[in-house]
Amino acid sequence: MDIRDLSVRELSEALAKKEVSSEEITKAYLEAIEKDESSPEPIHAYVSVLADEALAMAKEADKKWARGEATKLTGIPIAIKDNINVKGYETTCSSRILKGYKASYDATVVERLVRQHGMVVLGKTNMDEFAMGSSTETSAYGITRNPFDRKRVPGGSSGGSAAAVGGKLAPVALGSDTGGSIRQPAAFCGCVGLKPTYGTVSRYGLVAFASSLDQIGPLAKTVEDAAWVYEAMAGHDPKDSTSLEHTPAVKLEGNLKGVKIGVPKEFIIEGLDPRVKENLDEMIRKLEAAGARVAEISLPHSEYAVPTYYVVATAEASSNLERYDGVKYGYRAQASTLSEMYVKTRTEGFGPEVKRRIMLGTYVLSAGYYDAYYLKALKVRTLIKEDFQKAFEKVDVILGPTTPTPPFGIGEKVSDPIAMYLSDIYTISANLAGIPALSLPSGWTKEGLPLGMQLMGPALGEQKLLDVAYGIEHLR
Repeated sequence: MDIRDLSVRELSEALAKKEVSSEEITKAYLEAIEKDESSPEPIHAYVSVLADEALAMAKEADKKWARGEATKLTGIPIAIKDNINVKGYETTCSSRILKGYKASYDATVVERLVRQHGMVVLGKTNMDEFAMGSSTETSAYGITRNPFDRKRVPGGSSGGSAAAVGGKLAPVALGSDTGGSIRQPAAFCGCVGLKPTYGTVSRYGLVAFASSLDQIGPLAKTVEDAAWVYEAMAGHDPKDSTSLEHTPAVKLEGNLKGVKIGVPKEFIIEGLDPRVKENLDEMIRKLEAAGARVAEISLPHSEYAVPTYYVVATAEASSNLERYDGVKYGYRAQASTLSEMYVKTRTEGFGPEVKRRIMLGTYVLSAGYYDAYYLKALKVRTLIKEDFQKAFEKVDVILGPTTPTPPFGIGEKVSDPIAMYLSDIYTISANLAGIPALSLPSGWTKEGLPLGMQLMGPALGEQKLLDVAYGIEHLR
């Protein structure tokens, strides 16, 4: 038995039966990470590995199991995206400007999963700088490679977390999703990725990119694993003003008979890779054979999702990233005057993609352009949200591809921002509408590349969303 092939549930059952210890599980993953980093073409899922700390946590978890104080997640290793605070350790957002910054407090999700449930932190995962990207190529600390083809990207911005799970370097990981940053890399790395309803998981301790869109979620081997982690970290948090009074309880049965599934006609567009379209058609046939009722629906404002997102998200990023000035924390450039220090710090500290988005966001918020761009984008965002509300009056969940293509090559789109932005064409709408969405593995190309399928549900509809996904996962 290879410990790293086991799901979170299987690991939990083995711990409960004392067939394995948390220390043994943690050592197996730490050895795999070390072996990968020393290989000629490493996946490079992590920017920092907390080896000694992880082993100490694992020993403590084993004591909890021995005393009968464990929960089902106690002793399970987890990887944390490097924009989520773990007290006492670096949070860099894979940016030079935060190099050396150590978090002074735990994010609420870390407090719940690690401090309360006793999960073991393996390390912080690589990401696109400040979560701005779809390939994990904008990291200041080196690219992450796809575990199934080292010449291809793992997706982004949570590429390190997805690659860690897909590459068996962690059984489960946390990512953040602003426009598809959990789901797109999950599809590229053959794992399950859940973006919960906005407000159900606290953002306290998550470094902000676009505050009205950001949401923390799990990346896991199975739907059940994702559900376990989601349940454990969700719930109201007074430290987050957008947090909802909602405590989820997920029960998975997987019965697809009679489930109403909508497939938006707007998702079958020019640029959709034939392999992805074929995979979608095959999924629909399987669902109908299982007794689901699949029907075409319309989300008429979908075509405006990408431009709307890149106005709203960059505007919020421009405001949020204003705090990185070299005065309070992080990187500071040497200069003779204060204004020169501001300019040099931000010029040297931020990468090209972050600068691009800050400038775009500053532009759409500036006098004379606010009404023409930002205000108009907010109105279109409302129309997109209303499209989903109308659709969910007719169907239980919405099905479509997670990405328009299989994983693309390293360097293939990095010089073409528009082509890169279109990688998230199917995922962005869920963030604009604030609804839950999930990507799960749906097949493989002939070249051995993973494909993913996306499910979207109504706000606070995680129970139905995860249950349908669980049913799809067990289709044969």
